[in-house]
Amino acid sequence: MKSGQQEMRDRILRMVKEYCETFHEKKQEFHAGDRILYASRVYDHEEMTNLVDAALEFWLTAGKYVNTFEKGMAEYLGVRYCLAVNSGSSANLLAFMALTSPLLGERRVKRGDEVITVAAGFPTTVSPVIQYGAVPVFVDVTIPQYNIDVTKLEDALSEKTRVVMLAHTLGNPFNLKIVKEFCDRHNLWLVEDNCDALGSKYMLNGKEVFTGTVGDIGTSSFYPPHHMTMGEGGAVYTNNAMLYKIIRSLRDWGRDCICPSGKDNLCGHRFDGQYGELPQGYDHKYVYSHFGYNLKVTEMQAAIGCAQLNKLPRFTKRRQQNFERLHKALAETVKYFILPEACENANPSWFGFMLTCREGVNRKRVVRYIEDHGVQTRMLFTGNLTKHPCFNEMRKSKEGYRIVGELVNTDRIMNDTFWVGVYPGMTDEKIDYMIKIIKESVC
Repeated sequence: MKSGQQEMRDRILRMVKEYCETFHEKKQEFHAGDRILYASRVYDHEEMTNLVDAALEFWLTAGKYVNTFEKGMAEYLGVRYCLAVNSGSSANLLAFMALTSPLLGERRVKRGDEVITVAAGFPTTVSPVIQYGAVPVFVDVTIPQYNIDVTKLEDALSEKTRVVMLAHTLGNPFNLKIVKEFCDRHNLWLVEDNCDALGSKYMLNGKEVFTGTVGDIGTSSFYPPHHMTMGEGGAVYTNNAMLYKIIRSLRDWGRDCICPSGKDNLCGHRFDGQYGELPQGYDHKYVYSHFGYNLKVTEMQAAIGCAQLNKLPRFTKRRQQNFERLHKALAETVKYFILPEACENANPSWFGFMLTCREGVNRKRVVRYIEDHGVQTRMLFTGNLTKHPCFNEMRKSKEGYRIVGELVNTDRIMNDTFWVGVYPGMTDEKIDYMIKIIKESVC
């Protein structure tokens, strides 16, 4: 870059930093009645200057920032491969669809095969399964961990079972030890939906590991409420070289070529291969080994992600502190609420603080009081996914999914559970106000 161009660029970025510090980073005092969101972006001038730096380059699609982010994310998690994508939902789509690739031979998931999961969660953990034509098998969850009841795993197993695909609920890891042993025993794929749990850890075989790295594939979301943000964005990660190859192909239109955007003939064999029934030497950049998508992330998103990734450890610490402050102060409300508990061997990076109303406590009345006093609440996403309109046709036909036993706790969550936020931008004053209002709602 020429000296004059670099000087102007540096001047622009200094002004962006000043602008952000002046107009975006002002600390505002909290007053009772101010709206407390369950989640929000936490950022400073680093994200904004990275964003403008990427814009000045005007490469737009995946480039140096994407490469830096993918490498940094893989190093942070301790995995071999990471691919940035445009959303957590896309990450889940790629994770599941990768398992349908012909390259996997006999372990390939086919239409009609079964996937063990839960109905108490976010729909895009399950949507790819249904859209492909596989069959979700729903198992109940436990309260107050809000994760799969692992005692039901063997009951859910059939000769058609090929995958276990589960989310770590609101940052609380599910029982990875038992689930992983179950998958290994029956030669099943394990996909960890880590979208609400980035930074959570689990003690496995005497070693503490990040969630999302134990299964065959892990996924993350970088939507603004999540543990870090790109605005929109996500990631898929794995230690399996073949799965990485498949996921990359599916993300990038289904193509066979690994050349990044803007580069040709990285492998040195662009015009001398034989693929399918194409002519000998057909341009490898336009050879497609899968029916894929375009789910890449942009340079601008990754630029923000690079700055956010550096802040993730302190974000995690603050989430844990906020959760503990809530849990300690709300201990006196246990006759009204079931308080959340971490799963055994887990060290969660909490996404939220879950409360289940005990018998005689009306959730609707409690939530209305809390919302009316400026504290935002959320349900546990779908509550029971099988009760939603998207399941109307399948419920009528009694085809396309299977339920193991009864979803008693899942329905309890649908009727009695809600949560409030613990995101790292919350101050002690906000946490204490939330505590006050939650107590008032039942006292």
